[in-house]
Amino acid sequence: MADGRRVVLGVTGGVAAYKAAYLARRLIERGYEVRVVMTDSAQEFIGLATFAAITGSDPVTSFFSDTDVSPHTALGQWADVIVIAPATAGTISRLAYGQSSDVLIGTVLASTAPVVVAPAMHTEMWAQPAVEGNIERLKSFGYTVVEPEIGALAGGDEGIGRLAEPEAIADAVDAVFPTPDMTGLRVLITAGGTREPIDPVRYLGNHSSGKMGNALADAASERGASVVLVTAAGPPKSNDIETVRVETAQEMATEVWKRAPNVDVAVMAAAVADFTPQSTQHEKIRRADGIPTIELKAAPDVLKGVHEANPRPFLVGFAAESGSVDAAIEKAADKGVDLLVANDIAKAGSGFGTDTNEVRMVFNDGSTRDLELMSKRAVAEAIWDTVMTLRAAS
Repeated sequence: MADGRRVVLGVTGGVAAYKAAYLARRLIERGYEVRVVMTDSAQEFIGLATFAAITGSDPVTSFFSDTDVSPHTALGQWADVIVIAPATAGTISRLAYGQSSDVLIGTVLASTAPVVVAPAMHTEMWAQPAVEGNIERLKSFGYTVVEPEIGALAGGDEGIGRLAEPEAIADAVDAVFPTPDMTGLRVLITAGGTREPIDPVRYLGNHSSGKMGNALADAASERGASVVLVTAAGPPKSNDIETVRVETAQEMATEVWKRAPNVDVAVMAAAVADFTPQSTQHEKIRRADGIPTIELKAAPDVLKGVHEANPRPFLVGFAAESGSVDAAIEKAADKGVDLLVANDIAKAGSGFGTDTNEVRMVFNDGSTRDLELMSKRAVAEAIWDTVMTLRAAS
């Protein structure tokens, strides 16, 4: 059962809007609390009173019709998941490009909740390249798309484009929420790019945002793990994660190495500096003094230290490459990791600071598995699925 998780159900203008009433009922039967947002065109197909009677609250229909001064932000913050069913071609287009011309798209944009989209339209519309491109764009955001079915359509036509059945959409909503398969596991994750001070003003660093590490931490926590995040970046979303803030490679090494023997899984997602200044100037280096010479020394190898821990946790390493990721196979063997995750930071959508990633998983036998471009949260879930499978097989 959903135990009171909160669903915003967005209903748009198509004949399949009547199925949204059945979907609302199915969700409530599964334990969800449901509130409805309707576009103007949706109201041409089904009445407000229907949803009010099913859910116990009046549907929201515009930015200005609700007693709340900002209904879209209130709903966006309230939602644990947003479901759009049926989703017309027009709604999908506006959603793909963030065009908040109606309260439904505004609600999605004002929320960090996962989104489930169930398209419904005529076959010819579903087959249009523009629609196909918009669907792929939504998938790249991490949205779940419940594909339409083959069946009877409006006007007596038949073909693909029929809205999926309410039970199938409800199943997709259930699947959004992680199964607590990591309950009892102790997990250590690193994130962000370290900063190696040159003087009180300047440092050597990199462009890592910490988004991948945060996604891994949030996903593991939601799957039931006890998570410690050692980070040189901003905090994760979950308040249940123990967050340890560091700046330098040495600080990260110190915090990670003392914890590594006491965890079950360690995921080294941080971009740790390979080199650090031989010495740090206590005063600001001034231009007038001429171009300085900065001598470097090797920074601590955090991953190697975890590999040498006793006892050693299941170890996942990351490799940020610029160009081919083929070298990751050699690095995986050299570092002795159980799994290496490599990405090409020069590739569009896969670099530092992006919300998406395209990675290659390298296993300790040298075999690989490539993942398509997807949201970093989706990559995180795929990594944890793989970790759980590998641990079960060992």
